[in-house]
Amino acid sequence: MQLHQFRHSAFCEKARLVLAAKGLDYTIVEVTPGLGQLELFRLSGQRQVPVLVDGSEVIADSTAIALHLEHKHPLPALLPADPVERARVLLLEDWADTSLASGARLALVQALASDPVLRAGLLPEATPGPLRQLLSILPGGVMAGVGDTLTGLVGVQERQQLQSNLEHLAVLVAGRGYLVGEALSLADLAVVAHLSVLSFPSSAGAPLAGHGVSGVADHPLLQPLFQWRDGILDQLGRL
Repeated sequence: MQLHQFRHSAFCEKARLVLAAKGLDYTIVEVTPGLGQLELFRLSGQRQVPVLVDGSEVIADSTAIALHLEHKHPLPALLPADPVERARVLLLEDWADTSLASGARLALVQALASDPVLRAGLLPEATPGPLRQLLSILPGGVMAGVGDTLTGLVGVQERQQLQSNLEHLAVLVAGRGYLVGEALSLADLAVVAHLSVLSFPSSAGAPLAGHGVSGVADHPLLQPLFQWRDGILDQLGRL
């Protein structure tokens, strides 16, 4: 199997977590923005990642990949057999991939304006060194206007909603191993993936590991949530 991806995409991380949970071997194809996406379009009919190539099958979208792998490799199961628990897992996964993903993505984009570590670290690995260095050392004054624009994009209400959602999640996982039932599920993996762009885990590598969105990654009320995430990653050997 081949996973076509952007390394720091939350949806690609979700696909990697599903593959890890299933204990499957695969190779990574890092897609270069632009030219690489044209090649991906020829392969899959669309430019978005992740895309999984499994033999003669080409599967796009992290949820479609998860369902494909669940069908082809049913153990360990990531969808409960019980219909009520299964419905809870799928609803939580959909919420994570929509509401949580949107809030996390916009908060991260806003943080890029004031954080040179994030700006440099999130560039594709193929980015030339001089360009990477230039973007990391842009003076704060140059980025201030960008930050003001993005503050309008990520309004106060949206940031408050993200914070509220994360605090609710922290309550849900307090003293629990998993979001639904007594076993790891697709809901856990989806939530963990999107949390990992708010506070980057060790697997993100330098310089992002241990870094994240200010006001979220370092918020005292959210530390138990990120500790829960790290526990899931450790269980999968991805911490």
